[in-house]
Amino acid sequence: MKAGFISLGCAKNLVDTEVMLGIMQEHGIEITNEPAEADILIVNTCAFIQSAKEESITTVLGMADYKETGRCRSLIVAGCLGQRYGQQLLDEIPEANAIIGTGAWSRIMEVIQETLKGRRLLIAGKDETIYDAKTPRLRTTPQYTAYVKIAEGCDHRCAFCAIPLIRGSFRSREMEDILAEARELAESGVREIVLIAQDSANYGLDRYRKPMLPVLLRELAKIDKIAWIRVLYSYPKYFTDELIEVFATEPKVVKYVDLPLQHAHNAVLRSMNRPDTREGIEKLIKKLRERIPGVAIRSTFIVGFPGETDTHYQALRSFVEEQRFDKVGIFTYSEEEDTPAATMAQRVSEEAMQERYHDLMSLQSKISEEINIGLEDQELDVLIEGRDAEQQAIAVGRSYREAPEVDGQIYIEGDAESRVGEIVRVRLLQGFTYDIVGERVH
Repeated sequence: MKAGFISLGCAKNLVDTEVMLGIMQEHGIEITNEPAEADILIVNTCAFIQSAKEESITTVLGMADYKETGRCRSLIVAGCLGQRYGQQLLDEIPEANAIIGTGAWSRIMEVIQETLKGRRLLIAGKDETIYDAKTPRLRTTPQYTAYVKIAEGCDHRCAFCAIPLIRGSFRSREMEDILAEARELAESGVREIVLIAQDSANYGLDRYRKPMLPVLLRELAKIDKIAWIRVLYSYPKYFTDELIEVFATEPKVVKYVDLPLQHAHNAVLRSMNRPDTREGIEKLIKKLRERIPGVAIRSTFIVGFPGETDTHYQALRSFVEEQRFDKVGIFTYSEEEDTPAATMAQRVSEEAMQERYHDLMSLQSKISEEINIGLEDQELDVLIEGRDAEQQAIAVGRSYREAPEVDGQIYIEGDAESRVGEIVRVRLLQGFTYDIVGERVH
């Protein structure tokens, strides 16, 4: 029996997908990349914002066609969309044989067996599960890099966000369990571990009564074969002096800080129910740059939040201009039902949102390009990810400054000998908006 899988959304979702794949493989199900050959098709969906929901629905309906044209006997809709809209989805998508939520990954075999008998299922109760080191997992990332989910859910109640409604409250994994998983990954050839959670800086607060990310990072750094430890999604609130010290002094912890800020005007931050202030954020960024030389800072911002005036937006714009972030992701506000923001008055028109989005993107593109040009003639370690599709003599990789899948890449000219997964020294020659061209230093 063959199964095909499509994983949408974030890296946290991808880990859930890999766990389900691992369980299925353990039970003798063959995994295929060809949907037409699959007896079972599973779509792990995203429901973060409206565009993600639309992509999820379109993908599910696209897979439903294989019930007619391929071998598909069971179409399972998993993940965030299933968790959020359970019964409604089951009613509205008759082609789906099962709707399962974010916490149902451990029951995937039961769901497959029941749907193949002709039953339609809905499993989407309160999500309290989290995988552990013993859970089977079939990694889909390249051999040299792996995501490790250190916590699940979220206790922040940002007014625009539905994640706590979907993923439940914040729950950290036991530290020893994370270390066991990391040791196993290192033995299998992983060089870069990417730690993920809804708020990684908050790790351990629920389990150990204080944030334990600094301790976890120091313990992970003791694992011999791991070269890089990367941390994604750390809210400012728990980015303590202790954590900064680890980033500054632990060579294996890459100097890349992912700080989702969302806005920079205090009135909008209050309205978003964020605990930060512009002054506090500026103080933190200054501290990060002073104490972690060469730090690359990434952030994300929302434009068009209800009540955002042109004055508010201009404050955000001037903040981005002043701070000169290395990487920035920008979103237009997306209304999510059952969140506080959904009932707020003073909507920003779609036209104004788009205008602000393109204005901020254009500003950040200019900043990113200037930063990359400023890196010319420097030398950096680069993790080789592959070769340029058109020119085999050009190797492609990432330095500490680029996270997988979300940031640009470094193209190394005249490098036919570097192997995938190897870390090599590269001199940067020419910076562009997102990517940089360099040459290998021999």
